[in-house]
Order: sequence, then C-alpha cells, then structure tokens
Amino acid sequence: MEEIGLSGVVTREWLGQGVSLVALALCVAGFASRRDDRLFVLLLFANVAFAAQFALFQSWVAAGISALIVLRIALVRRYPGNVAVMVGVLVATLAVALLTWSGPRDVPALLAGLLGSWGMFMLRGVAMRAVLAAAAFCWVISNLLAGSIGGTLAETLILVTNLITIWRLRRAARRYGLTP
Repeated sequence: MEEIGLSGVVTREWLGQGVSLVALALCVAGFASRRDDRLFVLLLFANVAFAAQFALFQSWVAAGISALIVLRIALVRRYPGNVAVMVGVLVATLAVALLTWSGPRDVPALLAGLLGSWGMFMLRGVAMRAVLAAAAFCWVISNLLAGSIGGTLAETLILVTNLITIWRLRRAARRYGLTP
C-alpha cells in the first residue's frame, strides 16, 4: 500500500488506528458480557481487526499471533478442555513467533498468545477472565511497543472491562450463593 501524506488519503498508520477502534468496540462488548459464548464470538471478530492493525504497524509476531487467535477461539469453542488441541495451539503460537521474530519487543505478544490459549482451553468464568486479563496486560505492552495509540487504548479498556466483569461475577456469586 502506498502511503500518502496527511493532507491526502489515509496513511497506513492512521488506518491501523482506525482498525484498532473497531477491535476496541468488539472486545469491550465481549468482555462486558457474562456469557462465555458471546465473549468468544466477539473476540473472534476483534482479533481479525487486531491482526490487521498489527500488520499495518508491521509488528509481525503480534499480527501472526492475533490471526492465530481467530483459529484458537474457533477450536476452543469446539474442543474446550482438550489438552491435545491446546498443545497444538501453543506449538503453533511458538512457531508463528519463531518465524516472525524481530527482537525483545515481541515477547509481550508471545506471552499474551500463550496465556490466552491456556486460559481459554483450560478455564472458565472468573478464572478464565483473570488469565485473559493478564494476557490483555501483555497486549497493552505490545501495542505500546508497536506505537498503536488505538490498540493501547483498546487493550487497556479491555483489561478494565474484564476486571469489572470479574468483580460483577464474584458479586453475583456471593449474592446468590453460587460458585463464580
């Protein structure tokens, strides 16, 4: 894609910021939901947008892992708790990182991909969201390193929304005597 100055057509960086705002809206809606199924579907679409955003910022490990997350979400919905499938996704995540590695700035995206895979396959409810909150923190760092203002804002809001949802689920569990 040819870049044109600010007075002309949108540049690659501006397009990346715009795509990240789409991802933001999808992620916040997902993490605000108390239903895991809705969370997974919205995260699937959000990660398509995040993969595009990272590609536009030429952060290839983050782009590759974000694209792989789309497959991971589809697999985790079909094979929840399946250790063999989870190990396959973890190996694929490591392979994507190895093939696209550019240096230490890629560590947070790799950690986010590994944490998110383990959390989504092996956990549910509050425990899953707590691990996904840790992964979101890694994505905040990855977005900062890529220079994505919109992505950093998106992941920060996702982290905060996720923590609020954890609090809401725990409060509801206490109120109704349920296990969160």
